[in-house]
Amino acid sequence: MKKGIRRFGGYKFCFVAAVLAGIAFVIPAAWAEDGVTDSEVVIGQCAALEGPAAGLGTGMNVGMKACLDEVNAKGGVNGRKIKFIASNDGYEPDKTVDCTLNMIENEKVFALAGYVGTPTAKAALPIVQEMKVPLVGLYTGAGLLRNPVSRYIINIRASYDDETEALVERIVSDLGIKDIAVFYQDDSFGLAGLSGTEKALKKRGLKLAGMGTFARNTEAVKGGLASIMAAKPGAVVMVGPYKPIAAFVKEAKAAGFNPVLATISFVGTENLIKESGDAANGIIISQVVPSPDDTSIPVVRDFQAALKKSFPNEAPSYGRLEGYVTARVLATALEKAGAALTREGLIDAIESMSNADIGGMSVSFSKDNHQGLNKVYMTQVGGGKAKPVAKVARP
Repeated sequence: MKKGIRRFGGYKFCFVAAVLAGIAFVIPAAWAEDGVTDSEVVIGQCAALEGPAAGLGTGMNVGMKACLDEVNAKGGVNGRKIKFIASNDGYEPDKTVDCTLNMIENEKVFALAGYVGTPTAKAALPIVQEMKVPLVGLYTGAGLLRNPVSRYIINIRASYDDETEALVERIVSDLGIKDIAVFYQDDSFGLAGLSGTEKALKKRGLKLAGMGTFARNTEAVKGGLASIMAAKPGAVVMVGPYKPIAAFVKEAKAAGFNPVLATISFVGTENLIKESGDAANGIIISQVVPSPDDTSIPVVRDFQAALKKSFPNEAPSYGRLEGYVTARVLATALEKAGAALTREGLIDAIESMSNADIGGMSVSFSKDNHQGLNKVYMTQVGGGKAKPVAKVARP
């Protein structure tokens, strides 16, 4: 992994820059960037399309494809069709590095989009910063991608701090529970969720009641469950993808351990409900997009229509809607960047978007803010479905 990144530093980077500078006068403006021709712009995605977190990556992928199919059917952006290339990284950072380098070096993408996960995004961060390739719309709310602001990282969804603040507020205010523990994936993603929960508790003069962990891409939850049970909390905030969280939920129920359970959007709502069965009832889930069934919102109506056309056998879901929203923001920015498309021009266009309407949802960016949305929506599982709620209730 480190060797791959170093190839872009030092003499090779300087040599490439010198060569480009020496021949720049013979390259037409429209061809000055990789991944851009008069008729096409190429976007790449590295995500978990296979493996235990595949539901998350395929959700984003399907939603993005549905949106980009819709855009291309209308003529594309500024006369260019958007070509979308996706590759599996298995939710493993080392594979993300390889995938990202391949997208930039071999596939010659113009920009990257739709990455899934904090540890994977963290691995890609130094590459896109050094190569100055935009990475737009990541399926993660980690603070390390937001503070400090990186010019080439564009977040669309609310942060994990936003989500955990909303969850703690509902648990404390609606249920009167103040002893809250955290069960989290033992990596940068889990630590981001843990940190957000601790911040929300500290804001209310509270401390963490207990914690337990599990390893990424495993369902080894028994040790973490035992640690949580020993603390006897009234509620548990769970931070992980659907398979280990479902395993935790089912193991807890089987052990007669019944605190209020809550989790953040990354979990993969529909996958969690399917994996957990009846044990999912009562789980509180924060969301970063509105209900995929709420057709009173124009972007949701558009999403449903696009999904039905491109993927008639796929049902609307929170993850697919987030993918659609991500691609719509990207397409809007590409249009705004103009016909003489450059990577720097794309970033400038995004930073100039203030209260930009994407269909009943408004996104705002600036040089000092690379997170377009802040709103968190609350849901609670009942009858096999995550239902939007203003207040949460005890199961």
